[in-house]
Amino acid sequence: MRIALYQPEIAGNVGAVLRTAACLGAAVDLIEPMGFPWDDKRVARAGMDYIDHVAITRHEDWPAFERQLAGRLVLLTTRGAMPLHGMAFDRDDVLLFGQEGAGVPESVHIRADARVVIPMRPRLRSLNLSVSVAIVLGEALRQTDWPT
Repeated sequence: MRIALYQPEIAGNVGAVLRTAACLGAAVDLIEPMGFPWDDKRVARAGMDYIDHVAITRHEDWPAFERQLAGRLVLLTTRGAMPLHGMAFDRDDVLLFGQEGAGVPESVHIRADARVVIPMRPRLRSLNLSVSVAIVLGEALRQTDWPT
């Protein structure tokens, strides 16, 4: 299982996602450009010493990521058609999360094999990126018999 972050904007969120991925055994794809320099101290602070325990692949841009994509692309979006509790995950899924402020462009929505939403209370916009990753990754791993 892989987590992909599309042009993330907040270093602390990326660090928290890397820590979650390290602890749960998921690889992470970072699709550039990012909204901060990779060596930003906030990434290391949020990821603590867990960053050395996660497989990270940085991609120059969306086309570079898409060229190497293996498995089904599952986009997490507030415009999702499938609620999280109705999605059947596979072990080789790539869980794609958009920018904190803008999500992903329409061309990426169209490319996704599935568009999933985390159900929330009405009138509330969205969860924090790292919280969303933890919720979705936990459910996907539960469904795929993690940790086997």
